[in-house]
Amino acid sequence: MLNGLIGKKLGMTQLFQEDGTVLIGTILEVGPCHIVQKKTEKTDGYISVQVGYEESKSQRVSKPLAGHFKKAGVPPLKHTKEFAMKSKDEDVELGDKIDVGIFKEGDIVDITGTSKGKGFSGTIKRHGFSGQPKSHGGMARRRPGSIGQASYPSRVWKGMKMAGHMGSEKNTTQGIRVIKIDIDNNIMIVKGSVPGPNGGLIKVKFTTKGSGVSATS
Repeated sequence: MLNGLIGKKLGMTQLFQEDGTVLIGTILEVGPCHIVQKKTEKTDGYISVQVGYEESKSQRVSKPLAGHFKKAGVPPLKHTKEFAMKSKDEDVELGDKIDVGIFKEGDIVDITGTSKGKGFSGTIKRHGFSGQPKSHGGMARRRPGSIGQASYPSRVWKGMKMAGHMGSEKNTTQGIRVIKIDIDNNIMIVKGSVPGPNGGLIKVKFTTKGSGVSATS
């Protein structure tokens, strides 16, 4: 069995429990994914499987990729990712379709997505600076202030917290519990929030912390 699949974020919802509590969850479409390539220790030096997600029009796929998909016997796909196999003894074949059924309710997963882009942002929004005084004619309220360099070293240190592009970064939220699975519609609902906008591509993997088996909390 693969240790993860590709999908997309659909939105957020509320789930009302029998005891009257409410769980805030994120709805994900996970799969179906096609097996596009198998990598082995003999040919590549390691074992993994490349999967593809979301069918695309043939004219929107480059010729090398079109040949790659044709060799695997799958339709043109928009996204491909590599995943390790949870068991080296298990075998999968090119063209196989894998759906959300590899997960079950109670599993603990790590979800990777691309955060929402915020554009060019100042230090207060980007790094949480407190700003400078408002009173007595201060005119530097939201400015970053001194960055601490004088004649030495006469340059700005790398990593200095300054204004710049914010968001649109790869982020992973770890240890999220799966609270509902709908195999017929390839839908998974997880507890809490997930990086990225609605419709954004996400990667769901069994957690790397602990065993990744059913949680009790």
